[in-house]
Amino acid sequence: MIGDITLGQYYPGNSVVHKADPRVKIIMSLLLMVIVFLTDNLLSLSLALVFSILAVYASKVPLSYAFKGLKPVMIIILFTVVLNVFFSDGTPWFTIWKLTVTYEGVMRAIRTALRITVLITGSSLVTLTTTPLLLTDGIEKLLNPLKKIKVPVHEIAMMMSIALRFIPVLMEETQKIIKAQTARGADFDTGNIFQKAKSFIPVLVPLFISAFRRADDLATAMESRCYRGGENRTRMKQLRMTKIDLVVSGVFVLGLILMMIPDFLF
Repeated sequence: MIGDITLGQYYPGNSVVHKADPRVKIIMSLLLMVIVFLTDNLLSLSLALVFSILAVYASKVPLSYAFKGLKPVMIIILFTVVLNVFFSDGTPWFTIWKLTVTYEGVMRAIRTALRITVLITGSSLVTLTTTPLLLTDGIEKLLNPLKKIKVPVHEIAMMMSIALRFIPVLMEETQKIIKAQTARGADFDTGNIFQKAKSFIPVLVPLFISAFRRADDLATAMESRCYRGGENRTRMKQLRMTKIDLVVSGVFVLGLILMMIPDFLF
């Protein structure tokens, strides 16, 4: 389950999506999230899911790999679906035991599942097709106007990039610790929820120690390379918009328009 988290991982490739400017991909992802949150139309959400699948296909990232990030939140999706199906007011559809399923509850459950799927897929695709260095540069460029009010833009972008990059690293470390503790006789599967939570204490302690050690090693490596923040910092490769970015932006805007049409028609 832990190994199924794809957020923060980079999938090497040479697709159009990989070549697109990170700023374009970040803005596209944010706009997609806004549309998904604002719309409550089932057709619009379905089109958003189709658009996400097409984007994954264009990136040449395997669909199974891209959607693998849904596995860790599948319990949350199922929980919200059950709550909406059985505990929503509306027109009764049928009854299971003493629980009444309503038409409005089923529709709300489907919309919720679609919304979560699109959000996770869209956000994961950005990190899957963008290296940590380019992601940092893209975030910093987008936040550049905040420099005028003395906001440490470079440092904020660096911290966000490092946090995203450390997600898969810490997940992999957690898996190793769980396997090591299991080999020593630890049991993580039996007992009630409180006993299972208590059994994870032998995992959390070495995980925190490992995280602090990695952070210290990273700080030492940055200091040894004379890193002093964003002040007077130059780059060998500057971000520039190309024809690919214009094509990707045009296709995305067209997709947004198609997603919003059902909201105006129905």
